[in-house]
Amino acid sequence: MKVFVTGGAGYLGSTLVPLLLDEGHEVTVLDRFFFGDATLPPESEGRRLHRIRGDIRWCDGKVIDGHDAVIDMAALSNDPAGALDPWKTYEINYLGRSRIARLAREAKVRRYVATSSCSIYGFQEGMLTETSTPNPLTAYARANVLVEEDNLPLASEDFCVTAVRFATLYGLSPRMRFDLAINGMVAGAVRTGKLPVMRDGNQWRPFLHVRDAALAIMDVLKAPTDRVTGQVFNVGSDDQNFQIRPLADMVASAMSRPPAVEWYGDPDARSYRVSFAKARRVLSFEPRLRPSDAVREIEKALADRSVTESPQTNTVGWYKHLLSTPSEGERVALQGTIL
Repeated sequence: MKVFVTGGAGYLGSTLVPLLLDEGHEVTVLDRFFFGDATLPPESEGRRLHRIRGDIRWCDGKVIDGHDAVIDMAALSNDPAGALDPWKTYEINYLGRSRIARLAREAKVRRYVATSSCSIYGFQEGMLTETSTPNPLTAYARANVLVEEDNLPLASEDFCVTAVRFATLYGLSPRMRFDLAINGMVAGAVRTGKLPVMRDGNQWRPFLHVRDAALAIMDVLKAPTDRVTGQVFNVGSDDQNFQIRPLADMVASAMSRPPAVEWYGDPDARSYRVSFAKARRVLSFEPRLRPSDAVREIEKALADRSVTESPQTNTVGWYKHLLSTPSEGERVALQGTIL
């Protein structure tokens, strides 16, 4: 297939794109490349990869023409980044992705997949399913709810629309992030000898390795359209619903030198446990990796310096850096994007 990926140079996108190329698909990535494009594989004979520096809010709609599928991931990612400017989060994460969905339908693209987040559940008791009422507590979560509500009804016999609500991601990626819970715990422990844990540690959260998340998208692309069109899927693992404090103990025990816990921040207002039975049943999706796998791979990568902590590995911090550093050459573009 010819696959169009928005936000394809990001944390999940840079993990997904090589999988698409390995399966012989031709891939076009539309991205602002605020974190660079070195996160994508080099172009080589037999692996057709195209890069477009652009914005989902105003890119030329013709760039989608001729594609078979669109995977729409461009967004100000996660709750803290979304809080930088709630209006811009609404404009990009909701209006921008609604625009891409409509452009895809006009271009007669057969499949459209929107990435969403289990953060839409906010704070709720019990095990939550796709039919549970969302309780979005942040601009990021609210934008995801609106994307689902706006784009899923576009589904038709000729236009397969699917939304995937991912658990909190973790693990190594070409566009590495240490502002995610498990990744940040490992990096903090390596750097200071103490493992940082957000208070009060009783909050529940589902987790999923970034490589498993990419494989789930591949499963959606391969699924018969009549099984996934107009559908939303929670994507994660029932047995990776963790309370944060026990998760921290698990991360610490998987490290070569188990660190002590160091508390930080205010108590988290978000807490939710999620059922992933539908993805197992319909997509036959089962995660292959667990937090202990990520702990070992991240600790090793930090030790051999194949990955390092830097301003670019913290999403919010890097956006703020670009805004305050005109020499980066992206200040004007970022002001139009974030603030």
